[in-house]
Amino acid sequence: MTQEIEIEYKNLLTKEEFQRLLTSLPFPDSGKIQTNHYFETTEFSLKQHGSALRIREKGGEYQLTLKEPHPDGLLETHDRLTRNEVDAWLNGDFIFKPNVGQQLEEKGILHEDLEYYGSLTTSRREIEHRGVLLVLDYSTYNGREDYELELEADSKELGTARFDELLTEHNLKRRKTPNKIQRFFDSIAKA
Repeated sequence: MTQEIEIEYKNLLTKEEFQRLLTSLPFPDSGKIQTNHYFETTEFSLKQHGSALRIREKGGEYQLTLKEPHPDGLLETHDRLTRNEVDAWLNGDFIFKPNVGQQLEEKGILHEDLEYYGSLTTSRREIEHRGVLLVLDYSTYNGREDYELELEADSKELGTARFDELLTEHNLKRRKTPNKIQRFFDSIAKA
C-alpha cells in the first residue's frame, strides 16, 4: 500500500509577509500550479473521522489521497489516477481504487456516498532549507485567496525547531492555520 506520514507545520501569511519571504529566501521566481479537488459525503463522514479526500492535479499527474490523523502527523494513503478516472470522479462516477478504497471501507464510507464539492488552485514554490522543505503557497478558491508558509520535516523535533526559528528570524506572527481543505469547506459554509 502506498502510504506515508506527513509531518508539517503551517502558518497563514499576509501578502506583505509572503513577498518578504520570496525576496529574503532563495525561492524560485515562479510557482508550479497544482489543483486540489475535494470530496466528502453529505453527512461529512470524512470530517467526522478527522479525514479528508482529494485528487491533486500536478504536472500532468493525478493522485487520489486520503489524509487521516496519525500520532506523528497525518497518514496519507495514495492511488494514481488517469485523466479519464479523474474526469469520472469529477462527474460523480467514483471508481474504486485499492489503497484509498480499503481505507474508506474500514471507516464504513461508501464510494456511492461521496460527492464532489469543488477545487482549490495553488501556485507553489519549494526550497530545501536547513534540513527541511519550505513551501510558499498562494491559493485561490471560491472567490478567495490566501498566502501560506508550510514546513515539512522528517521528525517533529526538527520541524518544531526549524519552524520556530523561521518565524523568529523573519518576524512572522504565528497564526492558527487550518489546512487547505478546511479553509475550502469553511469558504463554502460562509458563502
